[in-house]
Amino acid sequence: MHDILELLPSVVAIAREAGAAVMDVYTSDDLGTTYKADSSPVTQADIQSNNLIIAELQKLTPDIPIISEESLDAVPDADRLAADTIWLVDPLDGTKGFIAHNGEFTVNIALISHGEPVLGVVFAPASNKLYYAAGGKAWRQQDNREPEQIHVNTTARTPIVVVSRSHLDPATTAWLEQLGEHQQTAVDSSLKLCYVATGEADYYPRLGPIMEWDTAAADAIVRQAGGHVLTYPQREPVTYNKPDMHQPAFVVSGDVS
Repeated sequence: MHDILELLPSVVAIAREAGAAVMDVYTSDDLGTTYKADSSPVTQADIQSNNLIIAELQKLTPDIPIISEESLDAVPDADRLAADTIWLVDPLDGTKGFIAHNGEFTVNIALISHGEPVLGVVFAPASNKLYYAAGGKAWRQQDNREPEQIHVNTTARTPIVVVSRSHLDPATTAWLEQLGEHQQTAVDSSLKLCYVATGEADYYPRLGPIMEWDTAAADAIVRQAGGHVLTYPQREPVTYNKPDMHQPAFVVSGDVS
């Protein structure tokens, strides 16, 4: 088994390099947008980030399978399910926000061990904001400033709920009504989980469809910042590398759960 803390600086560097590739496309005249069979968009930034991350992770840990949204066929399900440890990658989370030029997109890399996210790196290249976690601690770094350790909110207040700018469904609306008085903010991509990890928000309900690679990296950050990512309504920890990689409904919460 690899030393997770020793891997972390290399994974951070890979995420930053992928983010630079994403920004090269973001600032170009042509994003190269096409559409998958399910009508979801994919850009040249998705592809370039994906290829870079896979190549670098293969060099870093040639023994660990890499499951990425943009190259799911590269690892057969049987091999993935037989592995105790996998990399789980979303090379560009928030593609719709990327196309809309709202800056709310991220590069996500997670290490999964026995179904649990044990290392996570989330990089938002448009704002040059980095979140990462391993070994029971989580950090945030803005630009080239000194990283700061982060923790979920522990003080009593009117709950702050972060919701998806792109996916506010009826089930989430009903959950918000049941919660009662709260403040609400909207953002795209895995930044929603990161807001809970930093204490900027107390809850993020995700009751609609989502995949494992969308949540894994930021889930690691939330957990190691003292928060929870629990299935709804069962309130069991979300798990990874399942036969079906769709995530069940879940709620991310800080220390107020």
